[in-house]
Amino acid sequence: MPARAAMWGARPAVFLALPTLAACTGGVLDPHGPVGAADGTILIDSLVIMLAIVVPTIVATFGFAWWFRASNRRAQYRPNFVYSGQLELLVWGIPALTIILLGGVAWIGSHALDPAKPLQSKVPPLEIQGVSLDWKWLFIYPGQHVAALNQLVIPAGTPIRFMLSSASVMNAFFVPQLGSMIYTMNGMTTQLNLMSDRPGEFRGMSSHFSGDGFADMHFQVRALPPDKFVQWVSATQKAGPALDEAAYHALSAQRANVPPMTYRTVADGLFRDIATQKLPPGPGPAGGAPAP
Repeated sequence: MPARAAMWGARPAVFLALPTLAACTGGVLDPHGPVGAADGTILIDSLVIMLAIVVPTIVATFGFAWWFRASNRRAQYRPNFVYSGQLELLVWGIPALTIILLGGVAWIGSHALDPAKPLQSKVPPLEIQGVSLDWKWLFIYPGQHVAALNQLVIPAGTPIRFMLSSASVMNAFFVPQLGSMIYTMNGMTTQLNLMSDRPGEFRGMSSHFSGDGFADMHFQVRALPPDKFVQWVSATQKAGPALDEAAYHALSAQRANVPPMTYRTVADGLFRDIATQKLPPGPGPAGGAPAP
C-alpha cells in the first residue's frame, strides 16, 4: 500500500512537469536553418502518418473492451468466426498505406536533403574542414588560413560546405538545430552542407561513441552576423599559436575536456594530409591505458 500511494502521489508532479518540457529548446524541433527545418518537417510528418495507426488502435482497444464486457448482453459470442474480407482489408490496407506514405516521405527527404547537395543561396558558400580527434573537434578555415578547436564560428545566412574526416576512430558530426548528422571516418572524407538562417548559439556534439572521453566531446557553434564573422577572423589571425605538423601531432594525442582555442595560421594542405593518412592517425592510449 505505501508503494501504491507513493506512485499515485508522484503522478501530479509528472503532469506539472509536462508544460516545462514543452518549452525545451536546443534540439531538432528548434531549427535555425533550412536543413534543420526540413528535418523537423520530416519528423512531424512521420509522426502524423504513424498516428493514423496508433490512434485508431488505442480507440479500438478501449472500444472492444467496453463492448465485449461481461454485462453487455448485446455483444455476440461467435466461436466459429474464421474470416472476414472487410476486416482483412482494414487490417492490411491501413498499414500498407502508412508504409507507402512513410516511404514516400523518406524517399523525397533523402534526395532533397542529400548531405553533399549544395544549398541554394545568392551568397557563396564558406568552406570549413572538420576533423574529429580523441576527444575533440578541429575546424580549419582554408580560405581564411585559421583554425579553431572545440568551437565552430560561422556567418549567419551563409551556406557552409563542410569537408569532414577523422584522425582516429569513426565518429559523427551533429549540430541538432542546424540539421543532418554525418559520420567522419579515418582515411576518407564526407561532405555536409548546412546553414544558420540567423545569428545564435547552438550545441554541437559527437553522436557516435568513441571511447572514454566521448561524453565531453562537444563544441559550441556561434552563428555571427557577417560583419562580426569578419572581425572574428581578423582577430584570430592576430592571436594564438600556429597549427603546423608538430602542433597537430601534439593535438592528436588522447585528451578530454580540452578548452576551446584558436590558431592564427594553418599549414597548407594539413586537412588533405590528415584525410589521406600522410599524417598518421592519432597514437591512441599511451601504454595501453587512456590518458587522464
